[in-house]
Amino acid sequence: MSMQIESPGPARADDDGGKRRQILDGAARVFLDKGFDATSMGEIARAAGVSKGTLYVYFEDKQALFDAIVDETCQVHAERVFVFDNSDHAVEAVLTRLGIAFATVMCRAESMSAIRTVIAIADRMPDMGRRFYETGPARAIAMLAAYLDAQVAAKVLAIADTEIAAAQFIDSVLATTFKPVLFNYTTPTPQRIEYVVGIAVRTFMAAYRV
Repeated sequence: MSMQIESPGPARADDDGGKRRQILDGAARVFLDKGFDATSMGEIARAAGVSKGTLYVYFEDKQALFDAIVDETCQVHAERVFVFDNSDHAVEAVLTRLGIAFATVMCRAESMSAIRTVIAIADRMPDMGRRFYETGPARAIAMLAAYLDAQVAAKVLAIADTEIAAAQFIDSVLATTFKPVLFNYTTPTPQRIEYVVGIAVRTFMAAYRV
């Protein structure tokens, strides 16, 4: 997802894009440090090194700013992790790469802080929770399901419901890795993530390989 603002002239577009990037980076630091409720637009402006007036030129309010950060975070994860070549039929290798990359990203402190923030406010701000799910988990499931559809068509896999299979695989690579981090219990090592993903991939292939 591009965070730049469309503008008539190249110089102005570059300037707008840089200022927007500056605001998003500053806001992300404050949100992750204080959470959504405790963060004010004044604090964001100070962290970003801009005036409150400039801040409101780019974002209507705190929610719009947080939405932009969530959208960008989910977009980056999708572009870096959920990238598939439907003609690649080495499903086991593809799922292993995906599983390790996804579990690693999800167990990072910055990812966890964003998720905790959304969970904390989703009850009274359901639109924000819905937006996070649509741009994050739902999109990831759809992208993996599309790859699985291609493998079913190629007769590499036999899956009746690729959406469910995709969602179950995504959940399985987070087994014993994600929740311990979410609750500040422990952080998995890279070796632990590879071990868990290996089991998830073998289980998946045993169920769906032709």
